[in-house]
Amino acid sequence: LPAARAVPCGNMALVQYVVLRGDLARPPRSWPLGAVVAQGCHAALAAVHGYREHPDTGAYLEQGGAMTTVVLEAPDENSLLNLAKSLKEKGVDHKVWMENPEGIATCLALRPYPKNLVQPHLRNFKLLK
Repeated sequence: LPAARAVPCGNMALVQYVVLRGDLARPPRSWPLGAVVAQGCHAALAAVHGYREHPDTGAYLEQGGAMTTVVLEAPDENSLLNLAKSLKEKGVDHKVWMENPEGIATCLALRPYPKNLVQPHLRNFKLLK
């Protein structure tokens, strides 16, 4: 992955992956849909802001209405944190969103990447439903 960091993707498909905890919307937590969606928005914006100098982030934002975001589901906090650890070990840029004051990890978002570079790291997660 290090070589991909220095060079914009050119004509490769850029995508931003967002991984939300599915258990937040189900009992016993039963968060309202809007609260769960807000967590994904916070994480996506934090990742874009945190990596705003990366060429892929700029190219992604330049797409405007053609931007592609894929929202996946992590079953619970442990699976989300294990994904974050794995991504960090592999050098994949991402941001974990923590809900405060509770201090719980609710969502993770990658910076925009060429899809083929990061999709393999996320193959164990299904689309959020």
